[in-house]
Amino acid sequence: MRLKDKIAIITGSARGIGKATAVKFAQEGAKVVVCDVNIDQVNETVDEIENMGYEAVGFKMDVTNRVEIDHVIAATVEKYGKLDCIVNNAGITSDNTLLKMAEDEWDRVININLKGVYNCGQAAAAVMSRQGFGAILNASSIVGLYGNYGQTNYAAAKWGVIGMTKSWAKELGKKGIRVNAVAPGFILTPMTEKMPEKVLEMMKEKAPLKSLGYPEDIANAYAFLASDEARFITGTVLSVDGGVVL
Repeated sequence: MRLKDKIAIITGSARGIGKATAVKFAQEGAKVVVCDVNIDQVNETVDEIENMGYEAVGFKMDVTNRVEIDHVIAATVEKYGKLDCIVNNAGITSDNTLLKMAEDEWDRVININLKGVYNCGQAAAAVMSRQGFGAILNASSIVGLYGNYGQTNYAAAKWGVIGMTKSWAKELGKKGIRVNAVAPGFILTPMTEKMPEKVLEMMKEKAPLKSLGYPEDIANAYAFLASDEARFITGTVLSVDGGVVL
């Protein structure tokens, strides 16, 4: 169990990639803190993990709300005595072309996908700095690396996450904190499942592996980066995309 007795907070973990990551971490021995804006879905995820025989607690948390973030982190440290890892997974899309994008569409995506990572990362880093250890894992995207039609806001946020990841790695390494990012490709989630079948087929064809990814593929990457096996890895962006960007 590569994450035995580690304490991990995972944002946006009531469904999709975040939920798969929470389950994977629990299976690998971590005590998982499930956080999301929908408390009913949070409780369902916690129940699922506990029914598997693992340990999890849940909180309602909005990554744009520093009061809620501080509460979750303080409650985690009070309960478990430490914080080994935070996975900054929470994110949304609100797609439109540049000429049609409303200011609200820009603001919402930037506030959650970029500022939300900053909020949670800063709060977690304060605890980890005092401990002298920890891992911060951030959700980027291949869209952040290469752009995508109709996703100015999303691409900007995910590119910004890469910049923060590398900056934090340089700042926090001397404090024993590793900071890395994962850049998923086209992953089958509740978000992508709403897309037309022809769009999904086009995504498959773009990848040399001729397949879409699953949330578990991203969860596996996070689990590795959170583990001691990745003790000498920091400041990296791990693309998990089936080779779509080759």
